[in-house]
Amino acid sequence: MKQAMVFAAGLGTRLKPLTDTMPKALVKVGGFALLQHNISKLKANGYEHIVVNIHHLGQQIIDFIAKNDNFGIDIQISDERSQLLDTGGGLKKARMLFNTDSPILIHNVDILSDLDLQALTAQAAEKAASVLAISERESASGRYLLFDKELRLIGWTNTHTREIRSPFKDATERTAIKAPFAGIHVFQPSMFELMNDWPDKFSIMDFYLKVCKERPIYGVYSRAHILDVGKADSLTEAEQFLKMYHATNVIKD
Repeated sequence: MKQAMVFAAGLGTRLKPLTDTMPKALVKVGGFALLQHNISKLKANGYEHIVVNIHHLGQQIIDFIAKNDNFGIDIQISDERSQLLDTGGGLKKARMLFNTDSPILIHNVDILSDLDLQALTAQAAEKAASVLAISERESASGRYLLFDKELRLIGWTNTHTREIRSPFKDATERTAIKAPFAGIHVFQPSMFELMNDWPDKFSIMDFYLKVCKERPIYGVYSRAHILDVGKADSLTEAEQFLKMYHATNVIKD
């Protein structure tokens, strides 16, 4: 069974004032909610089981999914309304909602793309490892992941501050391959055991950077068009993005 998780629990502060009255996941682009674009794309790629986490105005997401009859697939809610758990903590909390025999495709709800999700999952299966979608674009924030020549994750850097985080002593910005993370990745359920001693709330990237020395995590370059729709001034760009690249086949019923 192909399974996925959509991170939809964020506060959506960059999309204010829209998110004062609705969760980020329900902000519309091209007439359809961001969550609907994501679910449609996942369903079109054969994903039959999707977990959606919720926090800010989460009941609206529950009602939206129910109103659309779960879009004809198995959609389950991971409820974080009592405490926002960040990406790593959110995945850890949802652990029991997944089949441990299949990799989990994880997708940020504010990312639109024409990325080949099946190819990304196939790469994870081939490498028997978690994989991160990365791109060749420049990062305005200066934040990049660091990889060795085999594209195995070895660290993280902020080129503005020159900060480097890595469990490898020889990881440097000069010698490593730098690439920004695209907000889409495939997680191997075998890695859940490494989360046992982690707190309830933590970042998935902090986790990856901690365990990448003992477990292989690879970057996968893509020529796909990927757009972060996390801020208000990107919504118009997102409308054009959908028209140009047909990033999703939206379920309209």
